[in-house]
Amino acid sequence: MKTMRLLIIEDDREAAAYLVKAFREAGHVADHAADGLDGYSRATDGGYDVLIVDRMLPKMDGLSLIGGLREQKVETPVLILSALGQVDDRVKGLRAGGDDYLAKPYAFSELLARVEALARRKNGSGSAPTMLRVGDLELDRLSHKLTRAGRDIPLQPREYRLLEYLMRHAGQVVTRTMLLENVWDYHFDPQTNVIDVHISRLRGKIDKGFDSPLLHTIRGAGYMIRDSAR
Repeated sequence: MKTMRLLIIEDDREAAAYLVKAFREAGHVADHAADGLDGYSRATDGGYDVLIVDRMLPKMDGLSLIGGLREQKVETPVLILSALGQVDDRVKGLRAGGDDYLAKPYAFSELLARVEALARRKNGSGSAPTMLRVGDLELDRLSHKLTRAGRDIPLQPREYRLLEYLMRHAGQVVTRTMLLENVWDYHFDPQTNVIDVHISRLRGKIDKGFDSPLLHTIRGAGYMIRDSAR
């Protein structure tokens, strides 16, 4: 997934700061507008891949903002992120011109996946491929078969989930938070070394005995899988 430019329109500064930090850790550019009028002004300037909009905003509410953008023929995809999560709330949001709706509280991994899907739709990209490749490492998502340089590598179920997630984000920094939420389904930090243990095991399987390592630790940020030979 290429780097996305996102606009977060959210009046809760703590919540907005968390999102800006999380998206930047994931390798994307994230700007913040603290009220509806500022968000509307920035969004009409264009240049954003996806807008993330809260419904309850000062100066201009989220639905009015989205409706105004659509009237101005601004077609940037909009994900509504709101504490108002009943069916009627979601229907109103989508009818106002929103492209997706996610209720608070949420998992960042799901938010990231939804935003990526909206960006792909905007850019006309297809669905994720069934075969993932990084250098000479190949993962068949249908059979769960992994090979490197033609050599079969057996994986445990958790190792498969971990590697698949890393390979789907090849060339991008994957943070510990993203791994905990997406691979372990934890929405908190258990304060254990579970990620380090599995990364070490995975590295031993896919890198040991090969000339160039593929799995890298990015100090202070997370992990990345990439073809070092390129």
